[in-house]
Amino acid sequence: MRICHVTPHLPPDQAANALLPVHLGRWAKEAGHEVVYVAHPPVNGEPIGSSLPGPVVAVPRRSRGSAIVRKAQSLIDARRISRAASSVLEGVDVVHVHSNGLLSETCAVLAARRGKPVVMTLYGTEIWHYRPKRTIDLFTRAYRAASAVIFYSHALLARARELGLDHPRATAIYPPVAGEFRAAAEETRRRVRRDLGVNGSPLVINVKRLHPLGGHVCLVEAMATIARVVPEVRLIVCGTGSLRDELEARTRELHLERTIRFAGLVDNVVVATYDAASDVFVLPSLLEACPTVALEALACGTPVVSSDNPGGVELHGLFGDDVAVVPRENPEALAAAVIDALGARRRVSPDTTRRIEQEFRIDAVASRYLETYRQS
Repeated sequence: MRICHVTPHLPPDQAANALLPVHLGRWAKEAGHEVVYVAHPPVNGEPIGSSLPGPVVAVPRRSRGSAIVRKAQSLIDARRISRAASSVLEGVDVVHVHSNGLLSETCAVLAARRGKPVVMTLYGTEIWHYRPKRTIDLFTRAYRAASAVIFYSHALLARARELGLDHPRATAIYPPVAGEFRAAAEETRRRVRRDLGVNGSPLVINVKRLHPLGGHVCLVEAMATIARVVPEVRLIVCGTGSLRDELEARTRELHLERTIRFAGLVDNVVVATYDAASDVFVLPSLLEACPTVALEALACGTPVVSSDNPGGVELHGLFGDDVAVVPRENPEALAAAVIDALGARRRVSPDTTRRIEQEFRIDAVASRYLETYRQS
């Protein structure tokens, strides 16, 4: 089978819609299938393609400008995408589009016109921010043209149906957890903590883009309370984004420079070692469908404290007490839950580990996608 993944992101971007196309592509290649990508260059400008399981057709990102200019430019950009992607779409058996945006939507419509099966994966923002329109927009056209629509969580699928975005072949498939995310021996955990300079201090970790929806302001405020109760606690925040300067300034105002470390963009292999070495993973996001980063922490044996975003609530339903849930934008509740988790000093339950291995590893997830391809 020849599979084309169309995605707005690829590594080194660490968005969910950058990682899933790579995981699925590697699995498909190992299973004897051919894989090709149509994608925008990474946001940070680094080259793509060398570590991927197939060639990449890189399409520059759309132009910016006023609303009037953007509307006209969208037509130009759509034609440019069509020219770049047409020959690729013609030569594949199935087209898997990831997320929304002009690239994914244009390729979905083009592929459907050519009689190619289109599988669409939706990650969250496409649905959380969707507003029904009087006229059919390009996203809705692409959605209706898809042979199958995959949602990142059951809550996201339910929300789509509430908005009138039902589809005869809509289902939820949770994201896969990469193999490097596994529990580590206690000796390894101690070594990583020594390398991080935390030694015996309680360690909290967060992995998320520094964006207003990430809830990091609430996290920094909560750490002020946590540090008063557990003075030796340390927090490592992995991720980059527009809020970094503001968050670092607030950290200084609260005199938490020794407590909070902003590590920037960290490779996933390194993140896995941090997850395994940590005592608690904290995710105060305002909005999540199914937070892969929380699943990765659970796979490393580390309990999670999440806000009551839809994804956090859904994971609590799946994994029980291993995912504690507190109200969003509530530093006091977040601090109390983290302090409780640090006091417990426990790892996740055997049931959580077993469920991750059986349902969330790449073989289980990719096999469901492959079956979807075959039925499309």
